[in-house]
Amino acid sequence: MNYQNSYVTLDPRLYNRQPPTALSNPRAGHFNPLVAKRLGWDEDPDLIENWVEILSGNYVPEEFDPLAMAYAGHQFGQWAGQLGDGRGLLMAQVIDKQGELTDLHLKGAGLTPYSRMGDGRAVLRSTIREYLCGHAMSCLGIRSSSSLGFVTSDTSVRRETVEQGAALMRVADTHIRLGHVEWIASFAPDLLPSFTQYMIEAYYPELTTSQTPVADFITEVVTCTATMIADWQLIGFAHGVMNTDNLSITGTTLDYGPFGFLERFDPAWINNHSDYSGRYAYQNQPAIGHWNLNVWMMHFMQLSGKALFNDNKETLSREVLAQCLAKYETSFMSHYQQGICKKLGLPWDSLTGNDSITEVVNETLKLAFELLEFMETNKLDYTNSFRALIAIIDSDSNPYEAGLLKAIDAELDAEQQTIWAQWQQRYLTHLESINANKSEVVKYLKDTNPVYVLRNSMAQRAITKAESGDFSEVDRLFQLLTTPHKQHEKATAEDTTAPDKEAKPLIISCSS
Repeated sequence: MNYQNSYVTLDPRLYNRQPPTALSNPRAGHFNPLVAKRLGWDEDPDLIENWVEILSGNYVPEEFDPLAMAYAGHQFGQWAGQLGDGRGLLMAQVIDKQGELTDLHLKGAGLTPYSRMGDGRAVLRSTIREYLCGHAMSCLGIRSSSSLGFVTSDTSVRRETVEQGAALMRVADTHIRLGHVEWIASFAPDLLPSFTQYMIEAYYPELTTSQTPVADFITEVVTCTATMIADWQLIGFAHGVMNTDNLSITGTTLDYGPFGFLERFDPAWINNHSDYSGRYAYQNQPAIGHWNLNVWMMHFMQLSGKALFNDNKETLSREVLAQCLAKYETSFMSHYQQGICKKLGLPWDSLTGNDSITEVVNETLKLAFELLEFMETNKLDYTNSFRALIAIIDSDSNPYEAGLLKAIDAELDAEQQTIWAQWQQRYLTHLESINANKSEVVKYLKDTNPVYVLRNSMAQRAITKAESGDFSEVDRLFQLLTTPHKQHEKATAEDTTAPDKEAKPLIISCSS
């Protein structure tokens, strides 16, 4: 691999260099060959042969330089002070095969100075959930951390009960969070200029020649975050714990804790059992992203009047920062509107004019929001309902989707069946009015709306088997989620069946 351990060259107040604490009797859980190839891990015999020992902390390759990062954050809207890598270590940074700086971060690596009241460990159930969800999100085309693999062990970890200790090697373009800047602003403000330079040089190098590099950097983080959250809303993903220390500076999904994918559509769904007020409910995610960025960016006012890359002294007033943050709403709405049109099978480029959203787009958006309202009223399955649109256009050639459409009809009373039939007719009429090629619309629907997402019930079945030493279900789901838009021969009805309409939604613990 092409190592570039640049974070360790920064001021030592920002981290603690230390090796991982080894797990006892480690055993392979699952290995991700796709990530290994992207990193170049598969080209090094030492890494391939010893991957279980490396992920369990029993062997640290010479090129690695492990460290625990210090950061801070707002948790559930309240200042939480110093946080940091309490059970994870940045083991190495590499340049991947696409030429991108990439972090290798070992989660479950043992105690660090930032562990607070924790034990520095991760348990098998949460490790499997993060491993599968990072893979699922990446394969859905949503910017996300992924994982090289995970291991289990004989190390005992106490949560609600005694569980198996595990570890996974998380791979992401960065582990720098909004909370890094919050930590610096509170505990080492003299580092803000140099750390900001590092963030720009490492992750937005094109801005180093800008006359306003910091404002442009803030704007990039704002727009990337808005785009990421729009993607979450479109796919029906709820992060569950959007603290400022859980959002990265590149708009990459990070920190899979009490996450979940929408099943029965409820915008107010809360999937985190610690979220008593519903702050991080699915429908609140766009607003929380805006709140987090507003808290974060104000710290850069300290750089006003300073020159980072040239002799130009940049002004960073409240007015300038407000202009940066104003990009959030426009970026979110633009990306979401494009995405929701695509989920109805209509390519955005064919619907829009040069300067404004056309009447055709407005009608498409109207149909989309009517569909969402209908889904909410009838508690329909989010993923299956969008996939069923294929059968409205061509049921004969798409028996799977025809079955989904039939299942929707079976759940509706007579009044709702009439409303549903009327919506379908308006949808078909709209396609005809714009002379849409139906075969192209079907293809677009298939490419945009997945067959499979990681439902909580799927993850739980994999966890149950894995806890008895059987990782076959983890592997099956990994294969399924690698091509989520195509029906898989290894799929079962349980992979796409919505929970009972009256069943209480599963709420996930932060305990991991």
